[in-house]
Amino acid sequence: MEAKQGTSAMIAIAFIPIVMVLGNSMLVPVLPTMQKELDLSQFQTSLTITVFSLAAGIIIPLVGYLSDRFGRKWVIVPSLIVYGIGGIISGMAAWLMENSYAAILGGRIIQGIGAAGTAPIAMALIGDLYSGAQESKALGIIESSNGMGKILSPIIGSAIALITWFTVFFTFPILCFAVAAYVWFGVKEKKKPEGQPLPEYLGALKQIFKNKGRWLIPAFFVGATGLFILFGVLFYLSDILEETYKVDGILKGAILSIPLFGMVVTAYITGAKLKQNKPLTRRLMLIGLTILTGAMIAVAFFKQIYLMIGLLTLGSIGIGLSLPCINVLVTGAVEKAERGMITSLYGSVRFLGVAFGPPIFSWLMKISHKTVFFSVAGLSFVILLSTFFFIKPGARNQGGAAKEHGPGTLFRKSEKAPT
Repeated sequence: MEAKQGTSAMIAIAFIPIVMVLGNSMLVPVLPTMQKELDLSQFQTSLTITVFSLAAGIIIPLVGYLSDRFGRKWVIVPSLIVYGIGGIISGMAAWLMENSYAAILGGRIIQGIGAAGTAPIAMALIGDLYSGAQESKALGIIESSNGMGKILSPIIGSAIALITWFTVFFTFPILCFAVAAYVWFGVKEKKKPEGQPLPEYLGALKQIFKNKGRWLIPAFFVGATGLFILFGVLFYLSDILEETYKVDGILKGAILSIPLFGMVVTAYITGAKLKQNKPLTRRLMLIGLTILTGAMIAVAFFKQIYLMIGLLTLGSIGIGLSLPCINVLVTGAVEKAERGMITSLYGSVRFLGVAFGPPIFSWLMKISHKTVFFSVAGLSFVILLSTFFFIKPGARNQGGAAKEHGPGTLFRKSEKAPT
């Protein structure tokens, strides 16, 4: 009976990141049409993605504390409802208002506030419900479902836009309200968290970053950079397909899904194979970031569409290797009482990566194709070096004890690290 409940809970939780990524990924193929219909600049169009992600990034630390204090479901379910309401506001504005751009951005900000309490809190919930190999596998499933949402959303967005471009906004509330009900009834939290007063809570977080910040902060930025590159590339590819190759509609959505498919499959396999193996975690991160850096360098030399798609898919595979590893390290870094805040801070920097991807790529695109991808390759190389020098699970000091700042405490006291 417990296994069945566990499976039901996992399915319910897996839907949360799918809904979250629809908030941005489903709009990507619609942005060129929106730009023409509302007579916007490319930068204004990119802000549709940016304000959503910025709002989420700012609010996430607050909802992380609330989830630690009051429980994960009590944050996730209301957040999904707010997310859906924001979609209704943007959709109604685009439908009924003549000058709707500002109101659409307002609805997107509300959606971002709702999105703050979705996938980052779902990661903390995974850490509460599962442990050991089950936890790493569940986190791999979460990252894969996140990617699956990214795969499906360009196709869904392109198909829905055949009705009219703003129909995508009305899709959000339908999905959000359904998933909110599923999570509420399908997930049973083990027990209500023992919430700490805010001063004690902030003191505990300060101690965590004092002890583990040397590896935890670089780990955060690996995740943020991966999503910065992913969404920037999608924005770039969407624009190139429509403006240069005149590819639109469902076909464009399907092409945008190809790199994402590579990431999803890789993330699922990686999560299933990790099993809290710390040396393997670091090795796969380094391999993934090396692949990403090499792919971005290579694509700088080619503008032929088939080669570009192939190389961008290879880069996405590198991201798919890295992200589940970061998820395992971050989720396992702390005890349950502070886990919501830590995963939320991680989610916050991921959202900020998504927020800055499209506008920065939009700016770089005005310079040249090579500028875009050499810049991205340089950034990827920096986080590769950061991972190599700072993220060292199981590192030892001179006395032979595990360093406090390394993720040697990945396994909680009640768990035994695999041999």
